[in-house]
Amino acid sequence: MSDLELIDCGGGRRLERFGPVLVDRQAPAADWITRLPPAEWSKVDMRWGRGGWVRGGTRDPWTIRAGGLALECRPAAGGQLGVFPEHVQTWPWLAKSVRASAEKLGRPPKVLSLFAYTGGASLACAMAGAEVAHVDASRPAVGWARRNAELSGLAEKPIRWIVEDARAFVKRERRRGNRYDGIVLDPPTYGHGTGMWRIEEHLAPLLEDLAAISGPKPAFVLLSAHTPGYDGERLGALVREHFGIPATGEELIVASRQGSRLPLGSWAHGPLR
Repeated sequence: MSDLELIDCGGGRRLERFGPVLVDRQAPAADWITRLPPAEWSKVDMRWGRGGWVRGGTRDPWTIRAGGLALECRPAAGGQLGVFPEHVQTWPWLAKSVRASAEKLGRPPKVLSLFAYTGGASLACAMAGAEVAHVDASRPAVGWARRNAELSGLAEKPIRWIVEDARAFVKRERRRGNRYDGIVLDPPTYGHGTGMWRIEEHLAPLLEDLAAISGPKPAFVLLSAHTPGYDGERLGALVREHFGIPATGEELIVASRQGSRLPLGSWAHGPLR
């Protein structure tokens, strides 16, 4: 049972439920007409607009349940709340991959989770039995992820919490000869860390370094993105090219109770069949 629900979307907006809280925020891909009347949209507890929270921006944190995890939500920059609902659908695949890898390897797989934000993917892997290195350049985001681990009863799981630029960390792991069985990453379009991050310029070199620390072939890879032009086909091709494993790419879709299907990025994954 998930506390996340897309109620309606359209006009560049989405109406969502995060547990008991109703939220109206941006959704550029929703370029159709909303199905619910304006009166239903007026009942929200939080609204993002004009570059900031215009309603509910000072709301205290609250906890939801999704994908078997307990996760803290609170108003954040860019209209974010700490949970990407579209990512929840990827967590069962991660859990199955971790368990299959553990059976094949005869030990807990080592998973590297990059651009790991508030920890949903990291915790899904840890809950399934992986040893996880959770890496994000934002200290507040890593602190938020640790809080989610506590809420989910996973604080004692073997998770390394690392505040560092993803590229710098991976390069250092490559120099040290460290190895990982599974790779999970959700790179942004733009970002700041050790120098500016631009996905068009920096993703391919990062994947090359990741292939070196997961070689000759990783047990599994999950690559997701929310950048225009990085659809499932392109992400799948990148995984196949750099890691030498079969990979399937597809859109990340969230369906509303009104029947709309909202695309929110894409992901590629392999090799679990």
